[in-house]
Amino acid sequence: MTVKTLIAASILAAWFSGSAAAVESAPAAATAVQRGAYLVLAANCISCHTNQGGKGFAGGKAFETGYGFLGKIYSSNITPDRQTGLGNWSEADFLKAMRQGIAPGGRNLFPAFPYTSFSKLSTIDIKAIYAYLRTIPAVRSSPPPASFWFRQRWAMSMWNTLFFTEGEVTTNAAESAEWNRGFYLVESLGHCGACHTPRNVLLAERAEQRLTGGVAVGEVEPGKNRSWSAPNLTSAQSGLARWSLDELEKYLKNGFSRRAGVLGPMNEVIANSLRYLSDSDIAAMAVYLKSLPANGESQQQTLSAAEQASGQALYEQYCDECHLSTGRGGFRKAPPVAGSPMVQASNAASLVNVILYGAVPASGLPPSVDVWEDMPGFKDKMTDAQAADLTNYLRSNWGNRGGQVHAGFVAGQR
Repeated sequence: MTVKTLIAASILAAWFSGSAAAVESAPAAATAVQRGAYLVLAANCISCHTNQGGKGFAGGKAFETGYGFLGKIYSSNITPDRQTGLGNWSEADFLKAMRQGIAPGGRNLFPAFPYTSFSKLSTIDIKAIYAYLRTIPAVRSSPPPASFWFRQRWAMSMWNTLFFTEGEVTTNAAESAEWNRGFYLVESLGHCGACHTPRNVLLAERAEQRLTGGVAVGEVEPGKNRSWSAPNLTSAQSGLARWSLDELEKYLKNGFSRRAGVLGPMNEVIANSLRYLSDSDIAAMAVYLKSLPANGESQQQTLSAAEQASGQALYEQYCDECHLSTGRGGFRKAPPVAGSPMVQASNAASLVNVILYGAVPASGLPPSVDVWEDMPGFKDKMTDAQAADLTNYLRSNWGNRGGQVHAGFVAGQR
């Protein structure tokens, strides 16, 4: 069964009781399977647990950390196959894995599976996810063996002691029901921090820099993976300060607003998950994100006269036509570069990727939001030094902030 077919089946199950909103707001009116189908969509389980060209939820997708010496770890088969999947797992086994990151037999899981976020899920939701996963087609498929360091599971006991706090989330009585729903979706079910929070040297999310921007690994071209920067989601000027609630809701739901268009690893998040969520859930996520106080502001850089002239000449040659001299964008639906969280991210990987490889359009989205189709890459037209000059120009004009990028960084992304 293909990924699209499984997503369609999830939607049908979620809507069987009337609507996706009914599943999230009136659990008594929905069966556990129907509720679980919607929750699996919201958690975007299919993107991580489906290898390219493979069967849905059968695992085998490779994940890299950015530390090359650590190698790769592969997602698990979560279909109900008894030999290679979760077929022999009890509900209690599943609860323990989600809550504590411990699989049957006492085997510690790695936080590439974000149990650090899923631990906050309500018990009724974890049970509903389990109920739904029991209904999907069983697939006999084992992922490739993980690299050496990802087989040292004994170390995870120490890691958990240092960095993991188990426990279901509690309601914040000082905030609205909508805010609390948004908190639950962003911080737990949607595990946004897995990409949007920077990590320390032991790959734990830095709690004090929550949602200020992180790094993920994804394709820049078929078969070629590079780092992508996930932008700051707080109200920092280099984050979402200039975004309205409406703009944020449109982006989360459709992958496009007048502020930005979807690209990179976020393509799968929109295409396989967020576009299917109820309008009320999308609105709740936006309300929560807009409430986050400014944090993790990018540094300011000042260009020399020569650097400014070089960057401006490149911008006028390659970018001005669509993004305009004001940086406000608009032509061919090109989003603004002025005030863009991607342009100002503390790590410039996504911006450099777009300059070199173009903006890869998302698959599975309606044509009206596939706005990056005409965005070319310039890797064959710019040297590393030129691409760095253009990057620094974008990150230091129109009020933008962003640290300096050197040619060596561009070379690494190339």
